[in-house]
Amino acid sequence: QVQLAESGGGLVQAGGSLRLSCVTSRVLFAVGTMGWYRQAPGKQRELVATITPGGSTNYGDSVKGRFTISRDNAKNSVSLQMNSLKPEDTAVYYCNLVFGNKIDYWGSGTQVTVSS
Repeated sequence: QVQLAESGGGLVQAGGSLRLSCVTSRVLFAVGTMGWYRQAPGKQRELVATITPGGSTNYGDSVKGRFTISRDNAKNSVSLQMNSLKPEDTAVYYCNLVFGNKIDYWGSGTQVTVSS
């Protein structure tokens, strides 16, 4: 059963922008902290950004000032606006939702490729 559905990855030139979206159920969206993580080939998965149900955000150091995470209450979705993209942003981006100690869901991932 798919809990998170991602969209929006693709290929873009350096300096360009992309927007990722992740949709979940209304119940999970209301209580879960949602976020984006990424994993580049040969590297560990790393934090990109998270947002709580109340709207508090947290960003990885490498994306601060360039990426913005936001919640859309009407669509039960979280978006990641990525600007000023760099080749080092190339990775598979995963949507995540956590709630309490028992809910930790991951999307299947969407590829983002930034060409130089």
